[in-house]
Parts: sequence; structure tokens; C-alpha cells
Amino acid sequence: MTEPFAAVDVIRAKRDGGVLTDAQIDWVVDAYTRGVVADEQMSALAMAILLRGMTGPEIARWTAAMIASGERLDLSSVPRPTVDKHSTGGVGDKITLPLTPLVAACGAAVPQLSGRGLGHTGGTLDKLEAIPGFRANLGNDEFIAQLTAVGAAICAAGEGLAPADRKLYALRDVTGTVEAIPLIASSIMSKKIAEGTSALVLDVKTGSGAFMKERADATELARTMVQLGHDHGVRTVALLTDMSTPLGLAVGNALEVTESVEVLAGGGPADVVELTLALAREMLAAAGIDGVDPADALRDGRAMDAWRALVTAQGGDPDAPLATAREVETVRADRDGFVAAVDAMAIGVAAWRLGAGRARKEDPVSAAAGVLLHRKPGDRVRAGDVLYELRADDAGRIPAARDTAAGAVEIAASPPVLPGLVLDRIAAGGP
Repeated sequence: MTEPFAAVDVIRAKRDGGVLTDAQIDWVVDAYTRGVVADEQMSALAMAILLRGMTGPEIARWTAAMIASGERLDLSSVPRPTVDKHSTGGVGDKITLPLTPLVAACGAAVPQLSGRGLGHTGGTLDKLEAIPGFRANLGNDEFIAQLTAVGAAICAAGEGLAPADRKLYALRDVTGTVEAIPLIASSIMSKKIAEGTSALVLDVKTGSGAFMKERADATELARTMVQLGHDHGVRTVALLTDMSTPLGLAVGNALEVTESVEVLAGGGPADVVELTLALAREMLAAAGIDGVDPADALRDGRAMDAWRALVTAQGGDPDAPLATAREVETVRADRDGFVAAVDAMAIGVAAWRLGAGRARKEDPVSAAAGVLLHRKPGDRVRAGDVLYELRADDAGRIPAARDTAAGAVEIAASPPVLPGLVLDRIAAGGP
């Protein structure tokens, strides 16, 4: 087969600031998936995109080519309106766990395709697999059947969805091109569009513990993804949310499951409840479900019932005890005052060092490891009060985590002015 383009010509075009044609984009994504374009050539193109950027039409076409590299699920047989949520990831971000059954309890179907953690951010599937028996891999027929019967499924994306993205993502991870906003946006949205959902709500995080540290970058990413959803016929809205402080008190797999169940039982930390309800209201609106207050479903037990049904359907035991760490070290305040800040990045890296996360995709994770916060910004503390616990199965992991987390909790003489959790809302056609 004679190829219509040469990879080096496509690379040069973008390197020199040119706009790639639809035909060039379609070809290079397909040829890379087929192995005709080599890794080193796609690496060069990814770097050129990072440095030169892409126009809106280029990003839309690149996303379409990623979707076309595999299958697109058809959820038309699911009797409820479908709506999904995606978070760009953070520390203590267990929101998918209470949110998915909550929205299902309110009448939508939630086809939640999730991933595993890497580095300081936790992965939804790692958290769920802390539940004995939970099965994260579902076939397409199982996935659709569970959406129909339960109204929700949280599982790994199938091998057939956007295979070009799976290959390109691994390459970006080792070539310093992860930060390219056109490639982030097309990576996320190609999988979400291919899964077949009718509506999507994005939680785009910014702050020390977020992938996008700067608010301007997070806003650009949110707007790009919202436009991609709109271009592909998926009703899409984004909330820009703060990730300078860990969400909730629990950072770690089993710890976060426990906290999620507390939220579903009508309790839990105020920030986790606030963000869960904010996203639930956006999801219900995007799904066209009016007049339902998700707070009622937390209070009356419907959300908990949906959680138990989801976990059971995927082989888990919702009543099984979760793993607990063998080693626990407490860190205490050295003076009186108020907690001014809790650095999300430091706490996230500490949890990773304790065994809750992984450095490489093939690394195992500990269900029991993590950090349990006892104080959050705004709380008054006395000298000797516990600030947080470091939990691990291996005592040898604690010293490095202790060093990483040292100074993560800032104590000041007066209470801080706390930022809002939801910073902005971005919809198609917005400013």
C-alpha cells in the first residue's frame, strides 16, 4: 500500500507553525495506529503540537480521527438518558464513587469509564478494587446490560475504544508532551465521545494538586473540551474547581471508599458533599431531568441503594470489611493557631510513597495505604493536636512519606480566607 503522505512532511508542517489539513490528520492518526508512523516520528509531531498549538478545527479533526481508530458504543437501547462525568484528577478526588450512584438514583444512566492512578493522583478503579471482589473490566454487552438494570457502571474502557489514544498516551508520558492542551483535550474527549454518552460534565481542576496548576491553563483546557463535545453532538459543560487542598479527609484507596460511603449515608466531609451535589445537578440538567434534587437522594437512602446495586453487579461485596494499614504514624501540630493551608501536591505524593499510587502503570498499589487528614484549612488547632496520619503496610515506606508531607500543613495565627470550591462554569457559547 502506498501511503498518501510522508510523516516527516506532516511533522515539518506543524513544526513551522502550519495548520494540518483534515487529510493529513486522518492519515497520521490512522498510520500511527497501524504502525506505519514510528514512535519517534509521532514523538516529534507531539512536541511540535506542544510548542506550536492547534486551531479549534484541527483539534476537532484530531479528536474525530482518534474516535475513528476504534469502535463507538451505541447506548440507544438504554432506557434512561445517559450522562457521564470526567475529572482531570486530583488528590482525594473520590467524587465519582458517590456521584455515579447518586445520579443513577435520580433517574439518569451513568456510563462511567474510569482509569487507574499514576503518580500523585489516585485512580477511580484502584479505589473500587479495594472492595473485595469488585470487577473493573466489563464487556460491552455487560456494560450496556448493567446500565439498563442498575442505571450505572464504573469500569475500565474497553480495548476497542480509541486505540490510537491508548498508544499515543503512553508515548506522551515518556516524551515530555503530556502537557499539550490539544492532545489532553482530544485524549479525554475521544474516549468519552466513543463511549456513546449523550451528555457530559467535566470537572477541570486547578491548583497545586491538579494537573493544570495555573487557572488560565485549566480554563483553556475546559473551553477546548466543551467545544469538542459540542462539535460531536454531546451536550457538555465544565466546572472549574479548586485543587489546592485535598478533597475530603481521606487520600488512599480503601480510605476514600470509606469516605464515599459516608457521603452516600448522608454524612461525609462538607467539601466532598458540596462538589458531589454541584456535579450531580449539572449532570441531571444535561440529561434533561428536571425537578429532582439530588440532596434528597442522599438523605432518603436511594443513593446508597444504587451504590450497593452497582458494587454487587460488578462482583463486589458492599458489606465486606476493607483493608486497614499495619503501620500508622501520626503527625501533630507543633503550636497553637489555625490551619491556613494543606498542600494537595505534598499530601498526594506522600500517599503515593506510602503505596497508594504507582510510578509506572504496571506497579501494584496498596488498598490500605494513604493519608488520613484530621484538620483542614480554617480549623483551629492546639499544640499536640493530630494533623494527619500516615498509613502503610510497609514501615519502610513511612520515612520518605514523612519527609514529603513535612510542611504540607501550614499553621497561622489567624484563620485564612478560604477560596470557593467551584471557581467557574463553562458551557458552549460562553465567554
